[in-house]
Amino acid sequence: MAEPRLATPHLILFDWHGTLVDTHDAMFSAMEEMLPQLEDLGLVEELLPESECKTADDAKLVRYIRIFRRLHPQILAERRVSRTDIFNAIFGDNTDAKQVAHEAYNACYRRHFGEVKPFQDGLAEYLGAIRAAGIQLGVATNRNREFLDHELEIVDGGRWQSLFNVTICAGDVTAYKPDPEVLLNAAHAAGLEAGPNVWYVGDSTVDMVTGKNAPVTAVFFNGGQWEPSYIERRFAGDPDHRPDAIAASFEELTDLIDAALPEGSGAQSALADNRPAPYPGPKPPEPRIEPDWHPSVVNLARPRTLLFDWHATLVDTLDAMYHAVDDMLPELKGMGLMDNVIEPEEARSPEDARLVEYVRDHAQLHPKVRADRKISRTDIFEVLFGEDAEAKARAHEVFTHHYRKHFGTAKAFEPQVRNLLVALNRLPLRLGVITNRDREFFEEELRRVDGDDWSGFFELTICGDDVSQRKPHPDQLLLAAERLGESSDGGIWYVGDSTTDVIAAARAGQTAVFFNGAQWDLRWLNTIFPGNEKYPYKPDVVVNDFSEFWALVLACME
Repeated sequence: MAEPRLATPHLILFDWHGTLVDTHDAMFSAMEEMLPQLEDLGLVEELLPESECKTADDAKLVRYIRIFRRLHPQILAERRVSRTDIFNAIFGDNTDAKQVAHEAYNACYRRHFGEVKPFQDGLAEYLGAIRAAGIQLGVATNRNREFLDHELEIVDGGRWQSLFNVTICAGDVTAYKPDPEVLLNAAHAAGLEAGPNVWYVGDSTVDMVTGKNAPVTAVFFNGGQWEPSYIERRFAGDPDHRPDAIAASFEELTDLIDAALPEGSGAQSALADNRPAPYPGPKPPEPRIEPDWHPSVVNLARPRTLLFDWHATLVDTLDAMYHAVDDMLPELKGMGLMDNVIEPEEARSPEDARLVEYVRDHAQLHPKVRADRKISRTDIFEVLFGEDAEAKARAHEVFTHHYRKHFGTAKAFEPQVRNLLVALNRLPLRLGVITNRDREFFEEELRRVDGDDWSGFFELTICGDDVSQRKPHPDQLLLAAERLGESSDGGIWYVGDSTTDVIAAARAGQTAVFFNGAQWDLRWLNTIFPGNEKYPYKPDVVVNDFSEFWALVLACME
């Protein structure tokens, strides 16, 4: 790849994770343990407003973490984004919030670190060749000293310990990257001043910002094998921090170093003499498998009426919902309802079986369910009680009692939901809401979505306590069709985020639009919608966000 000529390196500093080593398992385990703590840490309100995010990707990440308190599934699947980049995306320039987040992360990482491997084959040989050319090497990382020293001691059998002249960690400086202190101190420890003859090689946007802040020569190590369009997008709004060069492997990095050394010099000869035969670079991640019920391939009836679920479709009320479920489950035994919980072997899937077993044993949700925040209260009751309508009705009553202590203002699930409803009201469509929420809560939330009254958007609303049987029974959807004076058929679309919503729509003969706000992948969608004899119901279409839904509506109306 053609690259500009860089300044001759006297010192090359490397980021650690994602550049020299792969510690993804421990890193992502620690992140998934830390993010559910955001509320207790007081960091939810510190999340960057989506309107202030640098890119659309960052805005989606902030939204997902705000709602679900975990990483977006695509980030988990691809495993290409660093912890530091995540914190900078979601907290922006809020150094106090990032400091709290880093400290909480370190506490979690302490329970997971220890497994570390070279990021690609041949690293010891490449680093040895660079050293032979008379170039000092160092590590400059946000990792704590206790973690780096241990990982450096064990990686590649300990062969790397003699290769580095200097290592500077987060605990050695007063601020985390992108503050340049870590690079300035590393250069000083090597007897140099920070400048173009010091290179910083890192895999993240934050590394490049740090390098430019120093300022040193910033080389983006594309170990994640990002597409050129992604890299361009990351730096499009920040040209001052663009990398000076990009290398997708240590073979390419060694080419950059060779080109920067004086032609015919002893350093260039030493590099050539010690350079190993080319090793293969890092492989790109396996692509995430998207749902196959995509709007582009389905054939749906033209919509006359759009009915929406409320929670986790139009609005986010997850905090209140999960607090109420946490309060309710310990009371099941005293009410005699634990005897009504199905046996694990009767569950639809192994995941449901584990939820059932955990609730039976501990009278609370499994920690993974609480961390994921992706399953609705109604789906929880469906998993626990199966077809026992009386047990579910009693559970809903207890939930309602506790929800009264927690509910309040709802937040739009996506920033553009209100604009979507405005636009839909301009079309020849009728809009309504079908929710298992009791009316006392729903009407209050409807009047207070992000401080705004949404009641004027909907021609009708049907709540859980308006009928004798809540979803997944079709009663609410059938009542909606009756009140609208319409046939209950495919011309009525019901848009919801749960298996319960899909079942109710299918039983009512209406079009089931599954709103995949939780970003389930195809494997999981096939798990929750197996389409077998016992669980035959599947959505007619899956949309991942409301921009897809808007395009789908327009296409079907044409």
